[in-house]
Amino acid sequence: MQDTYEKLWRCVTEVEYAAVKSWLFTSAYNRMIDVIRKDSRLVGVEYYDESTLFAEENSTDLNEVLHRALERLPSAQRSVILLRDYEGYSYHEIAEITGLSEAQVKTYIFRGRVALRNYLVKTSVWQ
Repeated sequence: MQDTYEKLWRCVTEVEYAAVKSWLFTSAYNRMIDVIRKDSRLVGVEYYDESTLFAEENSTDLNEVLHRALERLPSAQRSVILLRDYEGYSYHEIAEITGLSEAQVKTYIFRGRVALRNYLVKTSVWQ
């Protein structure tokens, strides 16, 4: 509703007084349709408990630590990280393989790398 009133305020000189009520209802309805369409395009993000990403024990084998960290990631993040960092695919290629948009691929890679970094920082390998 606030967006609708703001829109009315911006074009107050263009809307006739007698038509304000119908203009407000039409604008609010159109805004609601826009929000619903936008929400339907969004893909849910896998949520995970960050406390499970931290190392419980000390390990000196970096490969073992990395594999443990990768196992703790959500499957979508793990797949795009493996495709990008281990297989060397481009963002566009990963999007085609996984069926995600390039923006989603970049987001999953970023979040996965942050989770991996947090896991590695908590291990004694880096301390």
